Amino acid sequence: MKLIYELSSKGRGGIRIPEDKISPEEMVPSELLRDELAELPEVSESEVVRHYTRLSRLNFSVDTEFYPLGSCTMKHNPRACEAAASMPELCETHPLWPQLRQGGLLTQGSLQILYNTERLLSEITGLSEFTLQPLAGSHGELTAVMMMAAYHRDRGNKKTHIIIPDSAHGTNPASAALGGYDVVTVPSDENGVMDLEKFKEAVNDETAGAMLTLPNTLGVFNPEIKELIEAVHAVDGLMYYDGANFNAIMGRIKPGNLGFDICHLNLHKSFSTPHGGGGPGTGPVGVCEKLRPYLPISRVAKTKDGVYTLDYDQPKSIGYIAPFYGNFSIIVRAYAYLLMLGREGLRGTSDRAVLNANYLLEKLRKSFSAVSESRCMHECVFSGKSLGKGIHTLDLAKALLDRGVHAPTIYFPLNVPEAIMIEPTETETKETLDAFVGMMEDIAERSVVDPDSLKAAPITTPVGRLNEVAAAKNMDLVFAE
Repeated sequence: MKLIYELSSKGRGGIRIPEDKISPEEMVPSELLRDELAELPEVSESEVVRHYTRLSRLNFSVDTEFYPLGSCTMKHNPRACEAAASMPELCETHPLWPQLRQGGLLTQGSLQILYNTERLLSEITGLSEFTLQPLAGSHGELTAVMMMAAYHRDRGNKKTHIIIPDSAHGTNPASAALGGYDVVTVPSDENGVMDLEKFKEAVNDETAGAMLTLPNTLGVFNPEIKELIEAVHAVDGLMYYDGANFNAIMGRIKPGNLGFDICHLNLHKSFSTPHGGGGPGTGPVGVCEKLRPYLPISRVAKTKDGVYTLDYDQPKSIGYIAPFYGNFSIIVRAYAYLLMLGREGLRGTSDRAVLNANYLLEKLRKSFSAVSESRCMHECVFSGKSLGKGIHTLDLAKALLDRGVHAPTIYFPLNVPEAIMIEPTETETKETLDAFVGMMEDIAERSVVDPDSLKAAPITTPVGRLNEVAAAKNMDLVFAE
């Protein structure tokens, strides 16, 4: 594809402003005027429109095709939520405006949305209070670890490490380390969950807590979760719930009721706000009652008179973790989503997400090696070891791109060789899932009868097969004239 500068043709223009409608000398100080014309592309309006339309079609998104990226919950973003976030009364406000003004309200509506969203998330998770400030799931993890550390310092506890399963997201050990703790990794057992006996061996008086995803990245719900939580609480440790996979259980199980002390939620996953290239993330953090004093400031409060305000008077708070109060437009989308679905709608969302994942699990068992013999939750994991000789999971992922489907997550979880992690979400139809199954079966067959075709993939995308290692080591970001 030609760049916009390469389309330029001298003398061609796409717009003309009548000279009697503009006077640069009057609008721009003379010392700021150019002596020569700027070297800009000279193209027609149709060329400009076609150029940027072509560029937009190079982006792969959930709005164009199936996006079964495991552990990411790439589901449809309802346009009603987009409309809510686009309301001028919300998107044209500014966080530095005063909360009240003489004779009327100013930012009370925005503060009420924040307050109500916190209350809804508390109800859904069974926790006492939330902060909406963290700007991503990983940011939420770090916020949680900081609160864990503040709690233990306040109690004079000597805590040195946090326990994390080997199937955890990579941000879990990173957040624990950034928070000043050593990381103790516990392997998974033959059922794909953290080995209970090895976990108990790792717990001691210096255990600050444990970080768990439930269900885990293999799509398996740990049936021994209560026993794990009790073991940590016995040494005054804290249980952290990584909400990356909350889409599987929302409306059915509350982490707080299970005994978790802290959790973060991904609004850009479970609550259907833009994800990846579609917009910023948000990772609200909820806490049980004993951790409430350590929440970051400011906190949204409601006075006895029904006025919403920001509370900075929290002496035990971990302090500021973000400017202002989080990604407000994303929070508005999530709030609208919660109001639309309600209690039963959230439960139905989880039911369909689990149903879709199990449908794919059973349909693909005959072509791929399933990690678990049992049912899965929101996502299913296979191994590409069953593919033809010399064909790897990466080849399957590239071949799916040629078929107009985004590749699943591959080579994660790290404890699964040639891993293929698929999360269909609840918003995909049976017809879409059946078409995907057909593609996967075709690729599995070709891996035996025509492996070279997979090694050459992708051939229909703007950029063909890259050497990932060479590209990473010899990155060239310079525009070539």
